[in-house]
Amino acid sequence: MNIVIAGSIAFDYLMSFPGDFMEHIKPGKLNKLSLSFLVDEMRKQYGGCAPNIAFTLALLGERPVVMGTAGQDFGDYRTWLEVHGVDTSGVRVIPEVFTASFFVSTDRRQNQIASFYTGAMAYARELSFHNLTMPVDITIISPNDPQAMQKYPAECKALGIPYIYDPSQQIVRLDGAALREGVEGADILIVNDYEYELLKDRTGMREADIRAAVKRAVIVTRGEQGSFIWAGGEEIVVPVVPPQQVLDPTGVGDAYRAGLIKGLALGLPWHICGQIGALAATYVLETHGPQAHSYTLAAFGERYKAVFGEDTFTGII
Repeated sequence: MNIVIAGSIAFDYLMSFPGDFMEHIKPGKLNKLSLSFLVDEMRKQYGGCAPNIAFTLALLGERPVVMGTAGQDFGDYRTWLEVHGVDTSGVRVIPEVFTASFFVSTDRRQNQIASFYTGAMAYARELSFHNLTMPVDITIISPNDPQAMQKYPAECKALGIPYIYDPSQQIVRLDGAALREGVEGADILIVNDYEYELLKDRTGMREADIRAAVKRAVIVTRGEQGSFIWAGGEEIVVPVVPPQQVLDPTGVGDAYRAGLIKGLALGLPWHICGQIGALAATYVLETHGPQAHSYTLAAFGERYKAVFGEDTFTGII
């Protein structure tokens, strides 16, 4: 399949807080919230939703195209992605600015507090699906410049491109009308459980409305509780894959999306698509950062079979 991953490109600054955020947040004082956390560790790593998804898809044997904007400091990052099988021909470099940056602190319970510097990402609104020279079988519209996220669904619908709508972190920046436009006519909607509630509040859509507006499936991830897939009038529960160790949750959702897309590319049933996503997500949870994991297709298939006891995916690869 020709897969295009539209979304942010960023550097991640990952910091570790040895305590529990909730111990320092006073519910009665949220209107005057002012906190500073002294962190023990910081790492700079490659990130951004689009490359994170594409990196795992490449590990799974695809060669996805990243569609996004990066800054003058993108050179080494481009090399990294290309070496790992990601097509960066859809990346536009903006020489006047730096690549977007994601600053996140994680506490001992894996709760996170984050900030995002826009940088070159603000220019993503200048990109267009109309300018792509390749046919697109499926795309995912992942968190990005808000104006770009308003523009892309309409373009995909006009061009007949099936799209996965993934507004997630940008739900708070998009108004109800824009979110509704993205949901209506999407091939698939994917968000986490908290974002799903926000989406309903901001659009005024009920659960039944959302399911009726999305063509194929509504997917809600729920962290340690796995994920739900509503498709064809059926609710499918997908369990998590138990991790061998828990190091860093950053990029776990992106890896789930990559595994899901791999299953779709293979034309597999929904429960297997979700299980591939669940395993891909666990690999990221077991490492530091969203692009630090590595495996062969054969190793992935063997672990999949050991967890789920099925040959369907391992037989195809």
